[in-house]
Amino acid sequence: MVRANSGVPMRKGRARTRKLTKGFRASRHNLYRQSLVTLIRGRVYAFRDRRVRKRQFRRLWIIRINAACRARGLRYSQLIHGLQKGLSELNRQSLSEIAIHDPAGFDKIVEFAKKQL
Repeated sequence: MVRANSGVPMRKGRARTRKLTKGFRASRHNLYRQSLVTLIRGRVYAFRDRRVRKRQFRRLWIIRINAACRARGLRYSQLIHGLQKGLSELNRQSLSEIAIHDPAGFDKIVEFAKKQL
């Protein structure tokens, strides 16, 4: 005999899944099978993009540092090389923030890097 799949636990499980898809468009939040597929895909993207976000932020910091360096007559690669030779502990995120919020401080960092080259 075939087992019934329409009892209270099954309905509760489906309701729980559909509750997680709140905010999805059209039948993706109404219909169980579509909401399940959408939920799985959404979680795959979330897992993947947690790593992608870190890459994108690093790219953004490098672009900002490069723009600030070139305004001061130095290339990004030269700045990083000079800071490495000078054993500086500054990372790209902090360099980017200094370049935006403290231009005078970034000028000193650039001069330090130029001396090390």
